[in-house]
Amino acid sequence: MMTRVGFRGCGVVAVRVGDVAPSGYALGRATIRQEKTGRPVRFELTDQTLQAIDEFLRLTGRTTGQLLFAARCSSNRELTTRQYARLVLEWVASIGIDPAKFGTHTLRRTKAVLI
Repeated sequence: MMTRVGFRGCGVVAVRVGDVAPSGYALGRATIRQEKTGRPVRFELTDQTLQAIDEFLRLTGRTTGQLLFAARCSSNRELTTRQYARLVLEWVASIGIDPAKFGTHTLRRTKAVLI
C-alpha cells in the first residue's frame, strides 16, 4: 500500500536526482526520507510527472548524485525553502488563486484532505 503524503518544503528542496531517477530515467515509485521525522515515505509519480522529470534531466544534464532542484545562482547549491515558497506563490497566482490564502503548507494539507 502506498502512503499518500504532501511533502514539506524542506523535503522537496532536498530531493536528489537519484531519489526519483536512479538510472537516469524517472521511476513510477520513489522513496524519500522526510527531513523532519526521518521516516522514509514511498510515493508514486504520475505519467505526466515522469515525462517532466525525464525532459528536465535531459535538458539540464543533472546526474544521480545532484540535487533535483538547484538554486538559480549555482547548480551545486540547494534551492532554499524560501525560493521554493516564492515559486509556489507565483504558480498559485498564475492560475488565478489568491496567493495570500495558499502557501506551501496550506497546499500540502489541502492535498492530503482531498485524497
